[in-house]
Amino acid sequence: MVLSEIERKLLGEIQHGMPASQTPYSDIAKKIGADIDQVIDIINNWKNDGRLRRVGAIVNHFKVGLKAGAMVVWQVPEDRIEEVGTILASFSEVSHAYERPSSDQWPFNLYTMVHGNNEHDVSKTVEEMSEKVGIKNFKQLETIKELKKVPPTYIL
Repeated sequence: MVLSEIERKLLGEIQHGMPASQTPYSDIAKKIGADIDQVIDIINNWKNDGRLRRVGAIVNHFKVGLKAGAMVVWQVPEDRIEEVGTILASFSEVSHAYERPSSDQWPFNLYTMVHGNNEHDVSKTVEEMSEKVGIKNFKQLETIKELKKVPPTYIL
């Protein structure tokens, strides 16, 4: 699929993240010499034809004051995965929840990232989550170091 010049400029601009402003689409449009409607139309077209899955924020939880976090992996019966995932994702301390295949060596199939002010708060939330969904087989994997999240580069 060939990109138009304006699409190349847009991709080159957004591949490293959206501007941290109240008007990111307007800011991008100005920077690439387009109008905001063009930018939004292109992004919508990319979404509709499958070239773009979603536009979302990546928050550095440590920078916003949450000093502790843990990836919690859950062993959930297949017939409850949707129900349990929805409940766990509803906790305000959970930034994301997703399903992954389990294996004989790793029986966990639902993953949640839980954040809090300290490790005690995170553990307390995890216990509340376990009680609410009735799932006792889980592992709490503490965040030791935040790795740099780097988006892929498509246009140099």
